[in-house]
Amino acid sequence: MKNTVSTLLAQKQSGDKITMLTAYDYTTARIIDECGINSILVGDSLGMVMLGYENTLPVTMEDMIHHTAAVSRGAENAFVVADMPFMSYQVSVAEAVVNAGRLVKEGGANAVKLEGGAEVCAQIEAIVNASIPVVAHLGLTPQSVNAFGGFKVQGKSYEKAGKLIEDALKIQDAGACAVVLEGIPARLADIITKKLFIPTIGIGAGNGCDGQVLVYQDMLGLTTGHTAKFVKRFADLGEMMRKGIKDYISETKSGEFPAAEHTYAIDEDIINRLEKENNI
Repeated sequence: MKNTVSTLLAQKQSGDKITMLTAYDYTTARIIDECGINSILVGDSLGMVMLGYENTLPVTMEDMIHHTAAVSRGAENAFVVADMPFMSYQVSVAEAVVNAGRLVKEGGANAVKLEGGAEVCAQIEAIVNASIPVVAHLGLTPQSVNAFGGFKVQGKSYEKAGKLIEDALKIQDAGACAVVLEGIPARLADIITKKLFIPTIGIGAGNGCDGQVLVYQDMLGLTTGHTAKFVKRFADLGEMMRKGIKDYISETKSGEFPAAEHTYAIDEDIINRLEKENNI
């Protein structure tokens, strides 16, 4: 059954946790979708995990449309959410609506996601009025990495925690259908989740949220270097890939691969004739 805004809301109301993972290509989206995930996020995190950038800021609308379209072709039942990249919605409300529309029309997204609270409520309202569902994003918002001075937990002081609660209510009033809560204390996420009637999707925000999202490369062990505290590795595909690739290199060099079962046959008489004609 296709996951929609209505089914995700029903999950919150019934206490059925919402599952979300990132995907950036057709093959991965198809596998994730077949597993029964509720939602797939085409995150601007693709800038780091797919394109090798230091952060999400260089990601363009063309990048997002390209990857969203690939994911949409592979996701039959998952609710596909596409990130609006840096500066695709901040300049003006009109530009935000146009870019959101491109992600739906050209990318096949079911919803768009943008970062920020009260300062982007006008954009959220306008995009929703254009019949495009919007997922908001509060807390550690990666596009604000320079303003934050790095990837730091947000909402730890009384004033900042109160601001996050206030922002959550404002983006709900603006029409957001869900909100991602990233990098905030678990108890604060609990309060926000209880205050809102729309679903909360946590990443580094504890298990009190209505659902969870992770970058699939992180949870499958495909990334190297620093791993955030909130990441749990459910498999180590990185090590499996390294072994498979090393075995391929070794067997190719030794001549073990390809073996007879990996090759195609031809009539021996034809080979004899060819060898004779070619002096082999």
